[in-house]
Amino acid sequence: MKFDVAIIGSGLAGLSVALHLAETNKVAVISKRALLDGASNWAQGGIAAVLDSGDSHEQHINDTLIAGAGLCDESATRFIVENGRSAIEWLIEQGVPFTPDASAELGFHLTREGGHSQRRIIHAADATGHAVQVTLEQKVRAHPNITLLEDHYAIDLITSKKVATGDNAPRCLGLYAKNVKTGKVLTLAANHTVLATGGAGKVYLYTTNPDSATGDGIAMAWRAGCRVANMEFIQFHPTCLYHPYAKSFLITEAIRGEGGVLKLPDTEGADAGLRFMPAHDERAELAPRDVVARAIDFEMKKRGLDHVDLDITHKSPEFLKEHFPTIYARCMELGIDITKQAIPVVPAVHFTCGGIVTDLNGRTDLPGLYAVGETAYTGLHGANRLASNSLLECVVVGRATAKFIAQQEKPKAIPLPAWDESRVTDADEEVVISHNWDELRRFMWNYVGIVRTNKRLERAQHRIRLLKEEIDEYYAHFRISRDLLELRNLVQVASLIVESALSRHESRGLHYSQDYPETLAKALPSVLTPPQRR
Repeated sequence: MKFDVAIIGSGLAGLSVALHLAETNKVAVISKRALLDGASNWAQGGIAAVLDSGDSHEQHINDTLIAGAGLCDESATRFIVENGRSAIEWLIEQGVPFTPDASAELGFHLTREGGHSQRRIIHAADATGHAVQVTLEQKVRAHPNITLLEDHYAIDLITSKKVATGDNAPRCLGLYAKNVKTGKVLTLAANHTVLATGGAGKVYLYTTNPDSATGDGIAMAWRAGCRVANMEFIQFHPTCLYHPYAKSFLITEAIRGEGGVLKLPDTEGADAGLRFMPAHDERAELAPRDVVARAIDFEMKKRGLDHVDLDITHKSPEFLKEHFPTIYARCMELGIDITKQAIPVVPAVHFTCGGIVTDLNGRTDLPGLYAVGETAYTGLHGANRLASNSLLECVVVGRATAKFIAQQEKPKAIPLPAWDESRVTDADEEVVISHNWDELRRFMWNYVGIVRTNKRLERAQHRIRLLKEEIDEYYAHFRISRDLLELRNLVQVASLIVESALSRHESRGLHYSQDYPETLAKALPSVLTPPQRR
C-alpha cells in the first residue's frame, strides 16, 4: 500500500496532521486499536492558551518556564504559546463544543490549573479530550483522502538502510503494520511517516494512561537511529482515583484549580482531615505537578497510607455536576458522592516529558520521519510539563508539521520488501512474555519512581538488560504478537528512562534523586544517541 503520508497514531496530534494534509495528499492513519482509544480521548482538563486580554503570551511563557525547572527550550515555548489562539480557533471551526461562558471575551469558560498564573484553560466540561477527539474523528472518517487502518499495530519503520536503493542517503520509507484481525502484515510505503503514538505510561505499574501507551514511537525511532532526550522526566499526576475497581481514572487538575484541597484521610487520628500542601509549598494545591506528587508521596510513605483525600465538598452540588460531570458520575458508580465525600487519590504516571528529538516542524534526525505530540521532544515541557500544555503542543506542532510536509517535493518511489512470515507461534513463549511484562512494570514502579537512588536505578538497569536479551530472542524466532511488540518497545523505553536518570547528577523537576538532592546551576537536556550514530 502506498501513501503520501502515513501517520502512526490517532490521538489529537495524528488527527491534526491528517486533517491539515488530506486536501492535497493521500493519507493513512494507523491505529493499533480503535480510533478513540488513545490518551487524547482521556484528557479531562483542557487546552492552555492566551484567550483573554487580562492574560499575555509572556505570562504563559513564564509559567511554562517556571514549571519546566530551567529545561524548557525558550524559542520552542514561545512558538507554541504564540500560536495557541489560532490553534484553538481552528478547533472551534471544526466544531469542538467547548463549555460556553457568555461573559468571557471569546465566549467560552476558562478555568485555571496548577502552575498557571491566569485562567487560560479552555475546556469541554471535564472531558475535553473526548470532545475534541469525537469532533475530529467524524471529520477524518468522512474524508475521502484519508484511509483508516484501525486495529493495525506498527511493527517497525522501513529505512533506506534496510532496502537496497542504490542511494546511501538515509531516509524513512514507510513501515510494517500487522492487521490484528487477519494476522496479515502489511508493507506501507510512504513519502513521509509521522509518529504520533503518544507516551509510555504503561512501562509503570500505576498510570492514568490507556493500555495503548507503550512507547512504540520512541522505541521505533531509536531503533531507526534517532536521538531521544529528557526521558528521565516522567510526570506523575498527583491525583489518580484510588479504588480497586477504578483502573487508570484521572481526577483532573481543575478540581484543585477550582478550590479542591488535599487532606490526610479521616483515619489519621489527631491529624485526621489535616490539609498538608501548605506545609510543602506556598502555592499549596496549585503548585506544579511534580511538587504536589512528591508531597503526596512523602505523606503516604511517612504515615504508611494507601492514599490521601481530595476534598471539594465546599462547592455546591450544582457546580460540581456542571463542571465535573464525568468525575461525579464515575465516583457515584463506585459509591463516592463527591458533593459530600472527599475523593481518595494517589499519584500515577501520567505524561512522558521527553521523547524523540524534533524541530518545530516535527522533523526527526531521519529524513522522511516526523514525530508530533507526547512521543516527541520539542523542548516545550522541560523538566516538568505545565498542565494543559500537551494538547496545545499537539495542535500547534501538528499544523506546522503538516505545512512543512505539504511543501516538500515527492521523493522517487522505491519498492519495499514484504515482511518475513516464516516465523512460528509458540504458546509457551506467550506465557513468558506476559510474565515479563508484569515484572517490568513492577520493578520500574519500585526502582524508577517519584524518588530515585543510584542503587535502585542500577538494579532496574540490570533487570532490563536480562529482559532485553530474552525479548530479542523471542523477536528473532517467533511469530510476532501485540504483547511481544509492546513488551519489546516498553523494555527499550525503560532502558532509555533509566540511562537518562543515571546520567543526571542532580534533582530537577520530575527527577528527584536522593544521591544528588541539589539542583545544578546550569540546566542541560539529557540527549541520548543510538549506538549506530555514535
